[in-house]
Amino acid sequence: METDIDDTCKAKDEEKKSKQILVIMVGAPGSGKSTFCEHVMRSSARPWARICQDTINKGKSGTKVQCLTSASSALKKGKSVFLDRCNLEREQRTDFVKLGGPEVDVHAVVLDLPAKLCISRSVKRIEHEGNLQGGKAAAVVNRMLQKKELPKLSEGFSRITLCQNENDVQAALDTYSGLGPLDTLPHGSFGQKNPDAKIQLGIMKFLKKVDAPSNTGSTASSTQDPVPPQITEEKNSCLEGQEITSLLSDAAGEEVKGTENPEVASVNQNGSSSDVPTLAFPSLSTSDFQFNNEKASDVIIEKVEEFVNKLGNARLVLVDLTQGSKILSLVRAKAAQKHINPKKFFTFVGDITRLYTGGGLCCNVIANAANWRLKPGGGGVNAAIFSAAGPALEVATAERAKSLYPGNSVIVPLPSTSPLCGREGVTHVIHVLGPNMNPRRPNCLDGDYVKGCEILRKAYTSLFEGFLSIVRSQEKLSKGCNEDIRLEPSVSQDHSEDVHGNYISTGDKIKRDGGHEYEQSKKCKTQNEVGTDINLSRAANLSADNEKIGVSTSKAWGSWAQALYRTAMYPERHKDDLLEISDDVVVLNDLYPKAQKHILVLSRFDGLDRLADVRNEHLQILQTMHAVGMKWAEKFLHEDASLAFRLGYHSAPSMRQLHLHVISQDFNSKHLKNKKHWNSFNTAFFCDSVDVLEEISNHGKATLKDYDSLLSMELRCHRCRSAHPSIPRFLLAPGTQSTR
Repeated sequence: METDIDDTCKAKDEEKKSKQILVIMVGAPGSGKSTFCEHVMRSSARPWARICQDTINKGKSGTKVQCLTSASSALKKGKSVFLDRCNLEREQRTDFVKLGGPEVDVHAVVLDLPAKLCISRSVKRIEHEGNLQGGKAAAVVNRMLQKKELPKLSEGFSRITLCQNENDVQAALDTYSGLGPLDTLPHGSFGQKNPDAKIQLGIMKFLKKVDAPSNTGSTASSTQDPVPPQITEEKNSCLEGQEITSLLSDAAGEEVKGTENPEVASVNQNGSSSDVPTLAFPSLSTSDFQFNNEKASDVIIEKVEEFVNKLGNARLVLVDLTQGSKILSLVRAKAAQKHINPKKFFTFVGDITRLYTGGGLCCNVIANAANWRLKPGGGGVNAAIFSAAGPALEVATAERAKSLYPGNSVIVPLPSTSPLCGREGVTHVIHVLGPNMNPRRPNCLDGDYVKGCEILRKAYTSLFEGFLSIVRSQEKLSKGCNEDIRLEPSVSQDHSEDVHGNYISTGDKIKRDGGHEYEQSKKCKTQNEVGTDINLSRAANLSADNEKIGVSTSKAWGSWAQALYRTAMYPERHKDDLLEISDDVVVLNDLYPKAQKHILVLSRFDGLDRLADVRNEHLQILQTMHAVGMKWAEKFLHEDASLAFRLGYHSAPSMRQLHLHVISQDFNSKHLKNKKHWNSFNTAFFCDSVDVLEEISNHGKATLKDYDSLLSMELRCHRCRSAHPSIPRFLLAPGTQSTR
């Protein structure tokens, strides 16, 4: 009997000894993850291994796979493991959580410290393992915090410790430092003060000025502030660019001077930046063409000052890849002297091909410092943009022009197939050629800066005029469609690609008002018709012309048409506007509903822009969208049994990202204003969801009608089929009041 008891005790001891802990650290750069791990490892009696992706590859940055392999190996050796990565998104944690099991508890230690503190620490760092230090750290921390998803026990964690201040961090340090080889910790979630608290935002949030309530000294972020956060944020004014730069400089010391203007952060924070037309441009001729920086900066400021008041709500951003760039420093100082509005013009350090994904800056137009041949290669910005945009840009450029003269530019609508369009939201590239002072390059001016400055002025004038033509064309399109431009615009806006052809006249040589010339391919003549009042029949002609000359007919979505796509891809940024979020779909109210109940079910599948893209392999996605739509229709019916619903897709949607309409059939809405609005929901233009599912299942694609003729059909009542000349006359017709 004694032997049996001893054996049982030994077995229990062995079981205890084999129970390891995998601690997944979660936090932004500068939150103190590495310091936390090192402190525990120095003071704990338990054997620990630290797996850091910044150093895992023989002291250099490695991969997630290497981290997984090392963590698994350390656990098998009987060590507990600290996984020292940011791990801010659920998908980044999933594979590591799977390392848990009967012998391994998986913990999360979340260092959810204020963004300002994380940035301050990051910019001050020297010789950081991952080389994330100096001014660029601010943009990186900001971007990461935007995507942050706090871990949940449902992911597979046995214990989650949330630290939101230094006291919380110290308590967690004491807890883990005190663990012996056989000790365990209780399971559950610890440290969350408010389970419903919103995820902390990044740098954009704390760079806001906050008006304190008159009866208290608390700020808008105070938990005692009676004003709802979303209301307060709308009233807050942003810091001016110089004030923000000063704040970052205070945090980072002299090191940060010359970094990007974080004004972009305060503009992007509210999610509206995608609606602000923005041109990102490099300094022309100062790199490979060796133009004098001082003289170039004078020309930039001169031209920016000339155009900045013509921009409306648009912005100009001077971009350079190099931290501490000479040209950025000069331009920033001279812009401040001239009191140029930092919300209209600012500088930014970053890769011009990754401004959105790499720095949170939304730019629908980027300028390319091109060569005269308008071909890839040569290094620098030109090579980077052609490489990032893929073959689509080279093809589109060839259709627009054969070559470029110094001082001139050519606008190229970027096809939606280009990675720059899909990933970064870029709709146009403007190729521009400046003066050359490099004797190893064509058309060298041999130090003639009188002529050089004249050409450079001409180049920036051409560039900014081109950008303004894009902005004005989109504004005219927007006004023509009234308010239906955001979440579900009027169908007549579907053809934003038509507008893309409006910036160039026909002919082998083109001359704009400013006298800027370049050669244009004759192939392009059929495409380029001047004017902004483009109708649906012209869109059909343009599509046919494109097919004749071999140009892709893939839809090029305007900046405004990307709103649903961004919502589907980054729902965490729009949580307050969404009714439902899942791995497959998001649900939101139509901003301009055409009935009492009108919601949109968006697919989260990247690459499904519209119904024409759907094939048999996407059937399951459509079935999920239909099921979610039915669920919401049933919910609305419980609230009002008098309603009737239809679920369907527009044949040619005006917004990018496949979306299902769930709309009640009362059509009682102030936003239903014209015949096209009506016909888009009451003709075959509106494809019933059940029919679409059947067509995809049987034929592999949906049958799309001639939407031009459908939208121009006479207006007929959807119940009695009586014809009416207009919506107002329809409303006044006998019996229609009861139907709406």
